[in-house]
Parts: sequence; C-alpha cells; structure tokens
Amino acid sequence: MRGGTSKCWLFNAFDVDPLIAQAGGLDAILTSAFGSGDPRQLDGVGGGSSTTSKAAIVRRSSEPGIDVDYLFAQVAIGDRRVEWGSNCGNCATAIGLYALQSGFVPVDPRATTVRMRNQNTGAILHAEIATPGGMIPTEGDAAVPGTSALGVPVGLTFTGLAAGATTLLPTGAAADQISIADHAYRATMVVAGAPAALFDAADLGLTGAEDNQTIAEHLPLLLRLRQESSLRMGLSKPGDPISHAIPKVGVVGPPANYRTSAGVDISADDYDVSVRMLSMLAPHPAIGLTSAVAVAAASTVAGVVTANTQVRWPGSLRVGTPAGVLDVDLATSADGILESVTLHRAARRIASAELFVTAPAPAPALVGSAR
Repeated sequence: MRGGTSKCWLFNAFDVDPLIAQAGGLDAILTSAFGSGDPRQLDGVGGGSSTTSKAAIVRRSSEPGIDVDYLFAQVAIGDRRVEWGSNCGNCATAIGLYALQSGFVPVDPRATTVRMRNQNTGAILHAEIATPGGMIPTEGDAAVPGTSALGVPVGLTFTGLAAGATTLLPTGAAADQISIADHAYRATMVVAGAPAALFDAADLGLTGAEDNQTIAEHLPLLLRLRQESSLRMGLSKPGDPISHAIPKVGVVGPPANYRTSAGVDISADDYDVSVRMLSMLAPHPAIGLTSAVAVAAASTVAGVVTANTQVRWPGSLRVGTPAGVLDVDLATSADGILESVTLHRAARRIASAELFVTAPAPAPALVGSAR
C-alpha cells in the first residue's frame, strides 16, 4: 500500500507467524522479500530507497480500546538487516485503511476510526476514514505534498503525547550543544512521534530551505551528529551498533523562499518552519510523519532551536519540506501541554500479492583464493 509519501508492504500476522521459525526469523523473511543486500533490491519488492523499503506486521489487538497492533520494519537496502526501533506515520496511514478494508474493524455509517498501537514504541494512533453509508472506500481524490498520486483521505492522529518540557526533552535541556572538529552545533532533542535531533541550520552554514542535493553534501556530518545525539538521548551506548533509523535527524530554520523538488515556488509567508530531515542514509524527499510530530512538539517549548520561527495560526504548524508544505494540527491542554497531533494524508491499496522468499545466495569465492 501507499501511505502518504511511503510505500509499505503490510503482512497479516496470521500468515507470517507460522513461517518465522522455519524461515530463520522475521528479519530473514523481510530481507529476502525485499531483495536486500543489493542496492537495487533487484530480487525482491523493495524500491531501492528508504521510503519504499518499509513493512509492517499487522494483527488484531487483544488490548481493550485498541483495534490493531502493528510492528513496523525499516528494511535496509544494501545490507540484509532490519531496523526495529522506530515507527512510521505514513505507513500507519496505510495500516488504517488496510485494517478497514481487511475487516479488522466494524464500519461506521459515517466515519470509521481505527485505533492502532505501534508495538515498536508503544505509540497510540487513530486513523479516521470517511465511510458514508457504511461504504468502505477503495479510491479517493486526496493528495499530499511529495506525490502526484491520489488516495483515500485519512486523518492520522498521534494521541496521548502529554508532551510538556519535562517529558519531551530527554536530556532535560531545550537546546544541547554537540562539538565536532572544534565546531559547535546546537540541537533540540525531543521524544514525540519518534526520537529526533533537530539541528540549527545556521550552525551548518545552511538556512534549512535548501534542496536535497545541498543537504546530501552535509550527510557525513549529519550522520556523525546522529551518532552523538543517540548517545546523549540514551538510545545507545558507546560501542553499540550504529542505528540509522533513530534518532531522526534533520536541520531546521526560519521560513525562506524556496523551490520544491517538483519545481513549485514556495514563499516564506506560506509556512512557519523550514525542515530538512534524513531518512536512513539519505535526505528525506519530504518528511516522515513521526519527524513532523517531533517538530510540532518542539515548537511548543520555549528555548528550542525552532524558537526563531513564528507560528501564525494557533493550533497549527506549517512545515516547509523539500516536497512542499505540510499542515499539522496541534491540540493542547489549558496549561499548554501538547496532547495530540493530527496530519491529513492519503492512502491507496496497490496490490494483494503472494511473495516467494529464499535463503541468500552464498558469497562467490574469489578467483585464486585459498581453499
């Protein structure tokens, strides 16, 4: 299925669970299905990019108040491994529609809400889909920045955030400083939607409104900053394997005029904050929804690196991304605590398929190698 700007292969746990032991584990099943270990993912269904190499295992939930549980997988491309430490809002959009179309939830005569729990992080999300007359939609005319494809409109809400300064900031500071090669970089490290480290674009000699080719030139530095942020946030310890999935990392800055990847001119007056995020080992073509939640949550705290932006409409945040402007709705309590974030996306079923998985081929012996 396509959810927002991601393509996600969704597996019914009923089909997958019996195969895990005999196939060598869930990682082996997914890396084979996607063709990982080859940057082209030629021998599988992966699309050779982080936004098209995603999966989720979906099951009915036994938890009261939850309809479905899902385990999100970011399947590596050039390596045969899977990152299990995160969530994906775009895939959650697709999972909401999938659960409705697959009969996981009863259909409401007006609008159906699918209550989902991400098993990786414990996050609770609600997907709301219009079902007038009890009809389950298969096609729609909703569009999102970053793709010209249309889909069924889905309102995706990240609930239960309870994100005030105390719970939001894992280091206890609104802004931290990381020094690399005698240069200091200011960052706000947040946990909302997903763990994220947001760096002040100016410290990198950027505005935050650059195209992704320019962001890619700073990739080695951003990967170093991600590694250091992971240690600061308590997500890893020295010597641990490096994760490219979390924390999410990106650069933020004030609004500036820019041109999207599709060639559309965006005025600084059209949005509130510039954001350029990484997705695994490359600039994200738009923005992951969990990253958008992190940016929105950070905007509610004084002293963060996004503090020089001015939100023009209470209860909303307009995020300028390489693909265009993403509108985010924020719900806060009377004392300013962020309670939920809603994003408006689109999803569509692409295929119902039977995938054949196989063990990886042995590495070819080098000519002349000793035996």
